[in-house]
Amino acid sequence: MKGFKPTLLAVALAFSSMESMAAADLVLLNGKLYTADPSKPSAQAMAVADGKVLKVGSDAEIKALADASTKIIDLAGKRLLPGLVDTHSHAIFGGLEMTSANMEDEVVEPAELEKRLRTWRDDGSARHGDVLNIAGMSSAYWSRAEEFRRIFNNGEWTKVPVVFSGSDHHTGWANQAMLDRAGIDAKLVASLPEAERGPLGIDKDGKPNGFAVDAGWDRIAASMPSASAEEMLRAGEAAVKYNNSQGITAWMDPAANAAPGEAVFALKPTEKTVGVLPVYKALADKGELNAHVAALLVANPKSRPADLDTLDKVRKQFQGISNLSLPGIKVFADGVLEYPAQSAALIDPYNNSQKKGELLIDPAHFGELVSAADARGWLVHIHAIGDRAVRESLNGIEQARRDRQSGVTHSITHLQLVNPKEFARFKPLNVIASMQLLWASGDDYTLDLVKPYVSAFAFRYQYPAHSLLQQGATIAGASDWPVSSPNPWQAIYQAVTREGPKGVLNADERIDRETMLQAYTLNAARTIGLEQQIGSLAPGKQADFIILDRDVLSVDDKDLAETRVLKTYFGGREVFDAAL
Repeated sequence: MKGFKPTLLAVALAFSSMESMAAADLVLLNGKLYTADPSKPSAQAMAVADGKVLKVGSDAEIKALADASTKIIDLAGKRLLPGLVDTHSHAIFGGLEMTSANMEDEVVEPAELEKRLRTWRDDGSARHGDVLNIAGMSSAYWSRAEEFRRIFNNGEWTKVPVVFSGSDHHTGWANQAMLDRAGIDAKLVASLPEAERGPLGIDKDGKPNGFAVDAGWDRIAASMPSASAEEMLRAGEAAVKYNNSQGITAWMDPAANAAPGEAVFALKPTEKTVGVLPVYKALADKGELNAHVAALLVANPKSRPADLDTLDKVRKQFQGISNLSLPGIKVFADGVLEYPAQSAALIDPYNNSQKKGELLIDPAHFGELVSAADARGWLVHIHAIGDRAVRESLNGIEQARRDRQSGVTHSITHLQLVNPKEFARFKPLNVIASMQLLWASGDDYTLDLVKPYVSAFAFRYQYPAHSLLQQGATIAGASDWPVSSPNPWQAIYQAVTREGPKGVLNADERIDRETMLQAYTLNAARTIGLEQQIGSLAPGKQADFIILDRDVLSVDDKDLAETRVLKTYFGGREVFDAAL
C-alpha cells in the first residue's frame, strides 16, 4: 500500500493536468514550429487558449487538447515562428513617411530631383503646411550643396520653403527660404559657440549653406509645421498594420517622448514632452495596438541623475495602457559616420578633417546617469555608432554594474564601428548588441561615404556581428525604421551574406540564420524587457506567432530576403492575412 498512494496521486495529477489543458481555443497542426525556446526548439503543433500558448508538441499531443469548439488549422507543413521583435523602430515616424514624398535612398541628378519635387508638390505628398519636404534622401547628396543652392534658391522655389530630409534622420538640407524661417543666418552662426556651429554647414564667408546634422537639423525640423493629431493617429494605424504584415508583433520605440519637428539630439525634456505616447494611447483605446510597444524616453546626453525625476513624471502619465510599457531611457552618445556629417565619435580621427567627431555624452558623468537609471530598474538603450562612443557607452554601463548587479539588461544600438578591445566586454556587462544588420552591405554608404574617411583598422570592424558573437555577446535584431526598412527577412539575409551592390562587407563578420532568428525573437524580447511574456512559443507566454511562405531554416541564402508572411497572430488573434 505504501507504493500505491504516490501512483494514485500521479494519476490524479496527470488527469488534472489533462483537464486543465482540454480547453484549447485554437490548434495548429502539421507544421514546422521554430519555438525559440532553448528547452524545446522545435515542434509539430501548438495549442492556444485565452490568447496564450497552451502547449507545443506533436500532432497527437496537441490534437488531444481540441474539442468540438476548438478552431483547427492545418499548417500543411508550413514554417511557424514566434512573432518577431524589433529592438529599435521609430514606428510612428515610419507611418508618417509611408504617405509622404520619399526618395527611399535613391540617388538621381538634381534636375530629376526637381522634377519629382514638382510632382509631389502638385499631388500634395510633399506638402507639410506651406513647406515642401522630401524624406529618405541619401547622404550622397550632401556634398552637392552648391548645386542645390543654385536650383532650389531660385526661380519658382525662391519664396517656397524646401527641405530635403536625410534617410538617416540625422541630416538634411534646407533652401534659403527655409533657413530664413528657421532664423539660421550668418549672424546666428557667428553668435554660436564652436560646438554648436559644427552641426551646421557653413561656407568660407560664414554663411550657412543649408546642410545640417544632428542639433543643426533640430533647428530646421523645429520650424516645420507639426502634424495634426488626426495625421498622427493615421500614421500610428498604418505603422501597426505594416509591422504586422512584416511579422513584427513587438518593438522598442527609442524616442517615444519626441514628436516630429521636436528636437531629439539636444532634447531637454519636461513633463509635458510626451512625443508620440498619446498616439500609442489612442491606438490602445481603440483596440488597435496589435503589438507590444516598449516606449523609451530620450534623456539629454548631458543629463544628471536628478533629471530622471522629470522623465518619471512622463512615465506615470502613461501607465496601465494595454500593450504599452515604458521600461527605460534612450541616450545619444554620438551622431552618424557618413561623409560629410562625420558626427560619430571615433578613437582615431577622420582622414579628411583630422577631427574625431562629437561625443555627446560626458565620460566623467555618464556612468552616474546609467547607474541612476539602473537603480530605478530602468533599462538604458544607447545610440553609439563610432568606436569611441561604443567604448564610453560600455564604460557608463560598467559603472552601473560596479554599483549593483540589478539584472536589468541594457543595450547599445547601431555599433557601426567597434574596437576589438570592446568585444569581450558585452557579455560580462550583460549588454545586448542591438544591431541594424541590414546596413552591413558593400554599398554607396559603407564604401564611398565611410571607407575613404576612417582608418583601415576601424573599417575592418564595421558592424562586427561575428566578432561580438564569438566573444559571447547577445545580438538582437533592429531596423531603425524609417531610416531603413523594417523587413526582418532582408536584414537576416544581409547578416548571413553581407553582400551589397558594390561587394561583400567583410565576409568574416557573417553570422548564421539561426542566430538571427534568435536575435529577432527571444533575444529581442529580452532587450525590451518582455522576455517573460513574449519572444518564444512556450506555455504561458502570449500567443504571438507568424506563418511563413517558406522554410527559412532550409531555403537558400538568396531566398531569405524574399520571405513573405502569410499570417500574423497577436494574442492568439489573427491580425494580418496576406490573402486579404
